[in-house]
Amino acid sequence: MARLFIAEKPSLGRAIATALPRPHKNHDGYIETASGDVVTWCIGHLLEQAEPDAYDEKYKTWRLDDLPILPEQWILKPRKTAAKQLGTVKKLLRQYDDIVHAGDPDREGQLLVDEVFSHAKLPDAKKKRIQRLLINDLNTSAVKKALSALRSNQEFVPLSVSALARSRADWLYGMNMSRAYTLLGKQAGYQGVLSVGRVQTPVLGLVVRRDREIEAFVPKPFYQLDAVIPYQGSDILARWQPSEACQPWQDEEGRVLARNLVENVARRIEGQPATVVQSERKNSKQSAPLPYSLSALQIDAAKRFNLSAADVLACCQSLYEKHKVITYPRSDCRYLPKDHFKEAQSVTAAVSKTSDALAGAVKNANLSLKSKAWNDSKVEAHHAIIPTSKSSSALSGREKDVYELIARQYLMQFYPAAEYAEAKLDFDIAGGHFVAKGKKLMTPGWRALLPNNKSGQDDELESLVPPLEKGTVLTCTHGVIKDCMTEPPRHFTEATLLQAMTGIGRFVQDASLKKILRETDGLGTEATRAGILDLLFKRGLLQREGKSIRATASGKGLIDALPEKATYPDMTAQWERQLHDMAEKKVAYQPFMSALESELSALMLSVRQGPIPQSLRNLPANPATFKKRKGKGGGNGRRRYKTKA
Repeated sequence: MARLFIAEKPSLGRAIATALPRPHKNHDGYIETASGDVVTWCIGHLLEQAEPDAYDEKYKTWRLDDLPILPEQWILKPRKTAAKQLGTVKKLLRQYDDIVHAGDPDREGQLLVDEVFSHAKLPDAKKKRIQRLLINDLNTSAVKKALSALRSNQEFVPLSVSALARSRADWLYGMNMSRAYTLLGKQAGYQGVLSVGRVQTPVLGLVVRRDREIEAFVPKPFYQLDAVIPYQGSDILARWQPSEACQPWQDEEGRVLARNLVENVARRIEGQPATVVQSERKNSKQSAPLPYSLSALQIDAAKRFNLSAADVLACCQSLYEKHKVITYPRSDCRYLPKDHFKEAQSVTAAVSKTSDALAGAVKNANLSLKSKAWNDSKVEAHHAIIPTSKSSSALSGREKDVYELIARQYLMQFYPAAEYAEAKLDFDIAGGHFVAKGKKLMTPGWRALLPNNKSGQDDELESLVPPLEKGTVLTCTHGVIKDCMTEPPRHFTEATLLQAMTGIGRFVQDASLKKILRETDGLGTEATRAGILDLLFKRGLLQREGKSIRATASGKGLIDALPEKATYPDMTAQWERQLHDMAEKKVAYQPFMSALESELSALMLSVRQGPIPQSLRNLPANPATFKKRKGKGGGNGRRRYKTKA
């Protein structure tokens, strides 16, 4: 029987068609293959959540008295730019009984195609026959392998329900909270949009709190003491380790704040015997870092090339869809399937052809080495982002920079561990504990691939930390006091804010929720983080100052006006726990949505009855412009909503 494949996007559709029998007939919006199979595609979301006025005309005008907006029957409408393709897909759905869902292998990809089936009102019998194709690599060999492993789409219904819940919950929360606080701001004289979201607002809260921590920071002096111990023409410098008795004069990080205490210790050790109480020498190994997930790539690209998260995602999409030189980029995984190992020869050959700069790295790679990256148990919907076996000489400057980062990280998997020599000496001097330690890179291994590689370690390890036997007695001639000052935390940059979003657990107030955010996507997803930051800049809530990211006056005022719960990532953790359980069929859709609706009703009541927060009264009249982003990804959820006041 001929099958109808529905891909998430045209590039994926073409990749599927390439793996099916030729000749092909190209039609407007679909491809017909020699076997009778037809491949069509979505263009991201063909459907989008309707605006509030689709539910009731009164919602065209924003009023606090109309909140919360809680649709009883949800309405999806065709996206204007995708109406023609939606018509093509619906027409084909009526013609075929055997249908293959080929959305991206993630929560959003599952929903994106499933909602087209619902919109087309497919009969239940037809829905039950739908198969699922999971593709995370556009190479023809990978697509053919996936085609031989189709599964029932029924298996993924809970995943789709979880995605639907998240999409609707984000709409409810974002739409109601944004209208409420924009209206409050307007009453106070602010003419911009004060958008609020489950993800974007905790990100803004992170920046506001960091900025204020820096503003309030008062530097304090602290002191360090090194004992100078001559040995064979060189000086061993051993750092004083204060005892528990010194805690009253230390801060929470163990820094000594009293100079007279350090001066007293320096006087006591002058000219005294320095006895070696412990001597350690060992070799250590450092394995290559794993291949990239999207966030890890965005962080490194921000550090190396000062690229924004949005820039990196755009480059990746082009490298994946246009040039086909990397695998699926919106991945949160840093591991590879074991089966992929056998493609190392063809992948590294393609790297050599695509990047002259990495030709030497390819030549010196040992393809018989297998790093810990190849681990089937760690791979779910996607694997790590790596090069494909296709080469290209047509990459732009930015594309080449991003490609070489990805390729270099992949090549590191075929290099040995970096090897270090480490040494440590513990001295007792006049009853005080002093430590000298050092580390030296002996064999660079994978570190040889790092640009401008520097070990950053001591080259003269033997002279700085000589091999002394336990019990050796030398003499401390004197102590050297170092006057230091505490430093404030640094402002967030694109790289450090992305790191904070992926490691958001440490910013959660409720300790019981930290583990959830460590095990899920963090704050936002691989696909949405770039859009979240982009939105906050466009709304005028964040701004760039050089490489630093700072909150604006509007951003600070909004955070101060909101309930504290809305400004921390704890709520996201609670949602993620329930959405994960929903995907595992442990939690039902309706209780989750009902609880959210009750909470929003209470919040809107407090907004209507309470006074306008003082922080909104202090806002500058600084309206921020907003342009709706195309396609999926971005914001707090899966779709953008317009916020017209």
